[in-house]
Amino acid sequence: MSEFRTPDRYAQLLSYAQSLTPPARWKIEISGDEIIMTAGPSAIHQRNLLQIREQFDAHRPFDMMPSENSDLASPDVGKLRNPDLTYIPLESSGNQIPAEQAPIAVEIVSPSNPENDLVGKVRDYPLMGIPLCLLIDPREGDITLCSEPSAGGYHQQWHGEFDDRVPIPAPFDFEFVTDSLVRYSV
Repeated sequence: MSEFRTPDRYAQLLSYAQSLTPPARWKIEISGDEIIMTAGPSAIHQRNLLQIREQFDAHRPFDMMPSENSDLASPDVGKLRNPDLTYIPLESSGNQIPAEQAPIAVEIVSPSNPENDLVGKVRDYPLMGIPLCLLIDPREGDITLCSEPSAGGYHQQWHGEFDDRVPIPAPFDFEFVTDSLVRYSV
């Protein structure tokens, strides 16, 4: 795996990624020297995202707004990631949000590319300064909440399963109820 070298290299990759014309509903992300393209979500993915968002919206900080599929950028570490759900300041503008402004990145694991969510994003989000990462895995019915980021990764991980209650810390500070989440068909 090649290492990210400079913000100039990130700018080159971003420029190239922006020149691409992916199929409708595909997402483009940058991680180090890689451009990652992923397909749009399924109906089960969207249903789970709705269930998650409704609970988080009820507990969101008053100065934050929900954002689905926004580009969170960290040029200094060569990352541009696009979580399924995040919260950004109300006064945000532009196409790229500074990643350190997002208090959480919520990911619903893709059945076609689970490594991107479970490995790549869990590696990248703490480097980007995102305090919390919630992983929902409908393939297995697993849930992981990662917290306490550093350059070496997230220091804390809470693991559970669908039907468990997930303790979501500040700035949301609530128990996330997971009994309405749906697994992908096997």
